[in-house]
Amino acid sequence: SSSSSAEYMEPHWKALKQAGINTALAVVTWEMIEPEQGKYDFSSVDRIVAEARENGLKLCLLWFGSWKNGMSSYQPLYIKLDSESYPLAETPQGKNLPILSSLGAYTRDADAAAYRAMMAHLREIDSREQTVVMMQMQNEVGLHGHSRDYCPAASKAFVNPVPKQLLDYLSEHKDSLLPETLQAWEQSGCATSGTWEQVFGKNWRCDEIFMAWNYASYMNYIAAEGKKEYDIPVFVNAWIVQPEDTRAGNYPSGGPQAQNHDIYRAAAPSIDILSPDIYLDDFPQILAMYSRSGNPVFIPESRDGQGGAANAAYAIGAMGAIGYSPFGFERRALDSGNETFSELYRMLDGASAQIL
Repeated sequence: SSSSSAEYMEPHWKALKQAGINTALAVVTWEMIEPEQGKYDFSSVDRIVAEARENGLKLCLLWFGSWKNGMSSYQPLYIKLDSESYPLAETPQGKNLPILSSLGAYTRDADAAAYRAMMAHLREIDSREQTVVMMQMQNEVGLHGHSRDYCPAASKAFVNPVPKQLLDYLSEHKDSLLPETLQAWEQSGCATSGTWEQVFGKNWRCDEIFMAWNYASYMNYIAAEGKKEYDIPVFVNAWIVQPEDTRAGNYPSGGPQAQNHDIYRAAAPSIDILSPDIYLDDFPQILAMYSRSGNPVFIPESRDGQGGAANAAYAIGAMGAIGYSPFGFERRALDSGNETFSELYRMLDGASAQIL
């Protein structure tokens, strides 16, 4: 969230341009947009757009709304002070987690209202220049520590029938479903009705699918509201499964991890790209998992340095990626350790017509 500080960013814009970067990923937070309930302040958006434009850069704006890294910390104060109206996720023992529940309808509506107002503002200030080319919806969503949310609304939804929208999608796409989806659905013989456990089995994978449906539905509603005002692409990013993880909850349960992509496609047609944040070594294999079923390849967080340059070259050259973003690059853009990276990006810039 360093881009929220104009003073911090001032010396970095020119360094990014000099290093061969053509697009920066910059954060906009809900609490800055809506400092008081229903009153919006777009000065942070105006500043970032103006500074990027002055330096010849495009932008992807990251919407830190209900969740960032699975946690909830960037929501406005009125949301934080009213957990009855804007419920938190709960443990099986009924303990509140510092995470807004994906079953909170009022929370979703408030998040969507702020996001839609911002997109309307972007249309007014940027539809001609098109400095902002893409939006990130939330950041690395998912429930920490538990495979599903146990708040009252979630527990009620979990024992209700699986939504017809999801079951219809699975039936219509049965021949092209990802193996992870088909394996979970086959627990019931590919049932076309029933509760979540009746359809997907009584296990943590069922819990994860339930959470994926709710996170994806929540974010789709917000993305769709924003596109009513200004229809530019929207992506979500995943905290990917780590080698030591054994179940959902070790990694944020219900996020757009590779095994959940069918659920996201069924629930979230307004989200265009399901992207991985990759800091692990097996970069090609991970990208292969996230490029299945025609998912566009975009890496919003990864390494810089010599290894990052190799990753970027592979992603763009071999996998047709539309972008590779080294995390925190503004601090190290002109470091000697990133000479290869900058050389690659300047070379790509010179060949952009052919690549595009």
